[in-house]
Amino acid sequence: MGDAPGQTPSGLGLWVAGARLRTLPAAVVPVLVGTACAVGVVDVILWRVVAAAVVALALQIGTNYANDYSDGVKGTDAADRVGPLRLVGSGAAPPGAVKRAALLSFGVAGLAGLALAAAVSWWLVPVGVVSVAAGWFYTGGPRPYGYAGFGEVFVFTFFGVVATVGSCFVQTSSITGLAVAASVPVGSLATALLVVNNLRDIPSDTRSGKRTLAVRLGDGRTRILYLVLMVLPFVMVPIVAGLGQRLLGAAALLVVPVARRPVQTVLEGATGPALIPVLGATGMVQLSYGVLLAGGMVASAWWLLPA
Repeated sequence: MGDAPGQTPSGLGLWVAGARLRTLPAAVVPVLVGTACAVGVVDVILWRVVAAAVVALALQIGTNYANDYSDGVKGTDAADRVGPLRLVGSGAAPPGAVKRAALLSFGVAGLAGLALAAAVSWWLVPVGVVSVAAGWFYTGGPRPYGYAGFGEVFVFTFFGVVATVGSCFVQTSSITGLAVAASVPVGSLATALLVVNNLRDIPSDTRSGKRTLAVRLGDGRTRILYLVLMVLPFVMVPIVAGLGQRLLGAAALLVVPVARRPVQTVLEGATGPALIPVLGATGMVQLSYGVLLAGGMVASAWWLLPA
């Protein structure tokens, strides 16, 4: 997923850069929103919230490291690539070390996931296995699906539907309509991050043979896709807020002015380095939207729902 540029760090800073902190709202937001869906239905168990957050964050970081490793060893991170530091592609870290960092991150996610499975349902184990495999084979393996234009499907599914519904499930032991509806805007904003990242990389991805969805759609249609993904969450607000009388979830509409700037920049035709700030702005929209939606849903459960 997306990231941001900077000078080459060293030591721990190198690995922090490789983890791509700007992508982490994609992991945190679904946990916040999914947990908010459970408030008012059951008494939320705090350690399960923490464990779900660990799973989501570790999967995101593991996927980022795995992406760095696979792109690096395959030589698809060209020297003229616009964007942030890639550990393997730049030679800042050896491939084996980055691979171990990815596996360690996936291992942390697995341990936290096993704790949740033991407490809630062992059906969470196959879900976790599929999630890890999806993170690795995004750009790994002989036929990475991220190179074939299916990266957006992965992000929407795992950082939208699975993470949001799963965060609610570990509290309620059930799949609720509210959580499913809330997963749509969460997944949409997470996917928008990837779309703007791939929009920026169309020239270098085309040269290296990466057939991302942005490469397949072309510049113009990719910009329209970004617009749709940024508008859809606000269209969904009345639906999500109306389900279960979570009316204060409409506070997420306050983020509309924040979303205007990155959308305008993309529609005006920004390319290359000019798209890098859009990535950060999109992450800010995602985080702000998630916090306000989750906060409004929790407030509704506490104050508006009948006792």
